[in-house]
Amino acid sequence: MNVKTQNFLLQLARRSIEHCFDTNEVLEIEETELPDKELKEKRGTFVTLTKKGLLRGCIGHIEPVQEIYKDVIENALLAAFDDNRFTPLKKEEMKDIEIEISILTEPQNLVYSDADDLLKKLSDLKCGVIIEKGKNNATYLPQVWEDFASAEDFLNSLCEKAGLASDEWRKGPASTAVGRQGGGLKVLTYQAEVFGE
Repeated sequence: MNVKTQNFLLQLARRSIEHCFDTNEVLEIEETELPDKELKEKRGTFVTLTKKGLLRGCIGHIEPVQEIYKDVIENALLAAFDDNRFTPLKKEEMKDIEIEISILTEPQNLVYSDADDLLKKLSDLKCGVIIEKGKNNATYLPQVWEDFASAEDFLNSLCEKAGLASDEWRKGPASTAVGRQGGGLKVLTYQAEVFGE
């Protein structure tokens, strides 16, 4: 995605939040405003808001559910007003808010044999990671790797985010060859194109 298109999306996210403050409505734009037909592709996106370097909201879709530009509008509003980890954004905070957008690739199942194999593969890839076990699931975007000293810390935290024991990832994959029941943890990975203000 070229810089012009990236800047358009960043401005679109900011416009969406400001429009909601002013009108209490969702911003609607015409497709003729789009600088690139790529923005009509369906992709997963995340919008992350930070305030003076600290997380202030982050919401997105891992799977592609709608066109990129529509997803950015929706996720900007959700990150601003519906991230249950934070109080809804106030208009006077906007001057201190920086916006980052992540455009995701389709998640791929990661095949691994045991905890050591999982650690090695994820350490090499440093990609976005989704874990699933039963009804529990969580994801970290690729840039979250920067917040952790090791792959072990990354996985411990991700398991806790999913509502699982921090060492759940050590129990092995969902199923193993030869039909034996494994530890039950499904791992998917994805890449992200990340850009910010």
